[in-house]
Amino acid sequence: MRIRTPPLSTLRLFDAAGRHLSFTRAAAELNVTPSAVSHGIVGLEGALGVKLFLREAGKLSLTREGADYLTYVSEALSLIIVGTRRLPTPHSGRTIAISSAPTVASRWFLPRLYEFRSRYPRIAITMDTSHRQVGFPVDGFDFAIRMSRIPVSTRHWTRLFGEWLVPVCSPGYREAVADTEGGIDLARATTLHVNSLSEDWQAWLDASGAAELSPKGTMHFDTIQLSLEAAAAGLGVSLGRTSLMERELRDGTLVKVGKAVPAATTYWLVSSDRVEHDQDLRSFKDWLLAKAEAFASDQAEPSSPAVHPSVG
Repeated sequence: MRIRTPPLSTLRLFDAAGRHLSFTRAAAELNVTPSAVSHGIVGLEGALGVKLFLREAGKLSLTREGADYLTYVSEALSLIIVGTRRLPTPHSGRTIAISSAPTVASRWFLPRLYEFRSRYPRIAITMDTSHRQVGFPVDGFDFAIRMSRIPVSTRHWTRLFGEWLVPVCSPGYREAVADTEGGIDLARATTLHVNSLSEDWQAWLDASGAAELSPKGTMHFDTIQLSLEAAAAGLGVSLGRTSLMERELRDGTLVKVGKAVPAATTYWLVSSDRVEHDQDLRSFKDWLLAKAEAFASDQAEPSSPAVHPSVG
């Protein structure tokens, strides 16, 4: 038996009333009268044969069936809104939405984006750098750039590149904590740590074979960006990632002061299902993978600095 879908207008009434738990506030949101909302809900309940709300004196609440149905209705309406916003208009081209951690977005992705925009000027890019899980397609994203040791799914995860971990600091700070043999004495230095990373100084110690780290002091940050900026400002030694400090190493505001070791984590491109059916999305994916391949081939094992840290 075919199930008849309720009218979209009644579903909008139900969604608003379910979110607000108030016919009056739902009416204000939709610019209708509270009576229209109430009658619409009664009609929807009659069509479905299910009671969606409990109406008590001065209180409106969802039934168990209503709460369950609301999740599906709200998600469906969200998908309609996302899909509508993504339609091209006569005055705008196509938009590709990407989610990424902020540091890799600003330090690796953005410096390369000009080339894509030059090649595909009608395709705009929107970037979200909030730290949150992305749901495809509900959240409206086409791609996400994620750091992980292994792919969460083999179907939609494509490896971009790995990276190397290496201690870095400003040239002036290197001179200030140099030991008698010309190396870096980390026992006299402040080490800069990133709380959100699974791979930080302990990972470098384990991979480099260095002794236990006993710095003079420590500073902690919540992003790689802040840690690198603190190192460039002469506040201490940061464990840098080669993919995220190209500019500083090139300009000399940061210098390597220890052995480079490969990171266990890798950057991955996560794609939505619609990529394989959309030429613009495929063009972006092909371009990004080509840029990542070129970067990975240039990022052969970094040369070790002439000086090596002595770890106290």
